[in-house]
Amino acid sequence: AVIGPTANRKTSLGGGSSTNFPPYEIKPIEGLKEKCEGKIEIIESPSEADLTVIFAGYQHKKGMDIEGEDRDSFHLPLEQIELITKTIKENANTIVILIAGSPISMRDWIDKVPVVVQAWYGGMEAGNAIASILLGEVNPSGKLPLTFPKKLSDSPAHTSERTYPGDKQVFYDEGIFVGYRHFDTKNIEPLFPFGHGLSYTKFTYENLVIDEKNSSENEVLRVSVDVTNSGNLVGSEVVQLYIQDVESRVERPSKELKGFRKVKLKPNEKSTVRFEVLKEDLSYFDENINQWVAEKGEFVLLIGSSSRDIRLECKFEYIG
Repeated sequence: AVIGPTANRKTSLGGGSSTNFPPYEIKPIEGLKEKCEGKIEIIESPSEADLTVIFAGYQHKKGMDIEGEDRDSFHLPLEQIELITKTIKENANTIVILIAGSPISMRDWIDKVPVVVQAWYGGMEAGNAIASILLGEVNPSGKLPLTFPKKLSDSPAHTSERTYPGDKQVFYDEGIFVGYRHFDTKNIEPLFPFGHGLSYTKFTYENLVIDEKNSSENEVLRVSVDVTNSGNLVGSEVVQLYIQDVESRVERPSKELKGFRKVKLKPNEKSTVRFEVLKEDLSYFDENINQWVAEKGEFVLLIGSSSRDIRLECKFEYIG
């Protein structure tokens, strides 16, 4: 079964400077019908279906995703929450596809569904793209460019009434601790962390190598790590490099993203992924002297599949 308010809705949304007029657009339901024709029957009753796909989310509309003002709520519209919870009771084998441009609360149903796809606003070919992923023609390899909080108050911009909604004056109390820097440093568990994204295959990380354990002023630190597709399907992985300053005279995030590489691998194929770490990657901006500073001392280099899925790490020293 295919149901939900965004199944038959266009996803090439935008207003103001992002207004667009695409020559055509494949809606989600159209993409699924095209690819399922003659293979899979699409019905309307979840209770009679082997699998139910719910298309939920937002649209370019006041109070939702629109320019010039905030969303009314962190949650889905009540009728969509009720649709999801009702459908899950009728058919436990339910997939939720979210069409939206920002995080959405899923606490009412996330533990009751086996699959969630964050499809964003996919544009002209959105329907075909979503169908290709659901039917296994394409192995998903996207990673979240932001953190999905469990609740709005976990977000650094919403930690108190002083920061939001405020009283005519806005206070940016979060400082540099925005996004994953806030969640990781404050040890707040997100719903989905920055850099997160699943695949139909699995990847293993091994053999993290740093060419020099001591890095000086103008030296380039060369880093390599072996990544293997340990599953049965061709897939792509985004290997992420983070840096942690062990001890600093200023407050710094627990780790910061300093590089990433995307690698496509066949089953059992291995690739050596390489990075270069520069002095700038160790630096912070010192407001007192109005310039970037790299402090001497110990750093930790972390390699992972997301900000919360660190696979390998290694210490090194910056000697200046």
